[in-house]
Amino acid sequence: MAFERFAHRIPHDAPGTVTDLVFFRAGPADAKKKVYLQAALHADEQPGIMVIHHLLPLLQKADADGALNARFVIFPMVNPLGMDQIHFQVHGGRYDDRSGTNFNRKWPDLYKETGKRIAPKLTDDAEENVRIIRETVKSWLDSLDPGPALHKLRHFVMTEAYDADYVLDLHCDNEALNHMFVTPDSMAELTELADWMGSAAQLTAEDSGGGSFDEVWPSLWTRLRAAHPDKPIPFSAVAATLEYRGSADVFDDLGQRDAENLVGFFQSKGLIAGTPARTPEKAPEPTPLNATQIVRATRPGLLAYRVALGDTVEKGQPIADLIALDGPDAFTARTPILAGTSGRVLSRKLTKYVVPGDSVAKIVGTEPLDERGEYLLED
Repeated sequence: MAFERFAHRIPHDAPGTVTDLVFFRAGPADAKKKVYLQAALHADEQPGIMVIHHLLPLLQKADADGALNARFVIFPMVNPLGMDQIHFQVHGGRYDDRSGTNFNRKWPDLYKETGKRIAPKLTDDAEENVRIIRETVKSWLDSLDPGPALHKLRHFVMTEAYDADYVLDLHCDNEALNHMFVTPDSMAELTELADWMGSAAQLTAEDSGGGSFDEVWPSLWTRLRAAHPDKPIPFSAVAATLEYRGSADVFDDLGQRDAENLVGFFQSKGLIAGTPARTPEKAPEPTPLNATQIVRATRPGLLAYRVALGDTVEKGQPIADLIALDGPDAFTARTPILAGTSGRVLSRKLTKYVVPGDSVAKIVGTEPLDERGEYLLED
């Protein structure tokens, strides 16, 4: 058994500056299954740090008791570069200062980088194919020489996650109910996680268009299976983004409960020995991500919501008013903002001053919306 803390040093792009990326490993080194968790990839989203703060002692105790049946790798704060982005008393944390890249966009396309190398090596043995695929990905990673600090950070994270059976990326929304972003193949394996998480929505997409971290891993396996139907390739990288409410929901009681629920999920999958303490309520059925409307502001103003999180609304129903801040009716006129689909209010905007293009709310519907197009992320 082992529960260990590590610190990996990442040089910054400016001379004389470095940062330590702290992570933990737990569980038997020879365990067949591996679980990878990270939080605060968007560094301004900290509920996941609180969840892992409460999860670590639970894993440490389980490790000491010999109850861990999987290897765990945990990055409680995976983006120290973004944690340093405090400008004029305001924390950024979502975009790399140097490149402007969203920290959760444009991760490498593993199928594009390794698919042709993997193809001629595949055999008729499923277990051997899993080994070959992971070995090829590791070989590609080892061949890279990352330059900027952002690339160094991403490269190290990928070397820790490439062989994980479960990859869980902990995020949060602005103001929201618990929910998940997940590929369809992963969703088939994560029904219990949605239940344990108390997820209000499981939003599925094979490719949301942005190269997000959670899609890097399952996409490789899904596309290899489609390209080589004559070869046994078990789906071996279940991944999801777990959205833990909103950015202001960083509280001990919530973090403790969420951590205990993660342990319940791990027990339900046999990754931690023991019987879960309870049976969670069933989460709603998954819905396609392109059936969720992102309601956006079309002019500047001040939001006055008419609906609460979790409310069910009908298409055309006013969900908020926009109080005018300029023009002849400034500070007196209110313009209704209408729902463009029927469904459940999943998120709202925490700060109420909006400018054109700002997200006002997400409404989870069931019918795909033409307006969503191919790029399904908010950015």
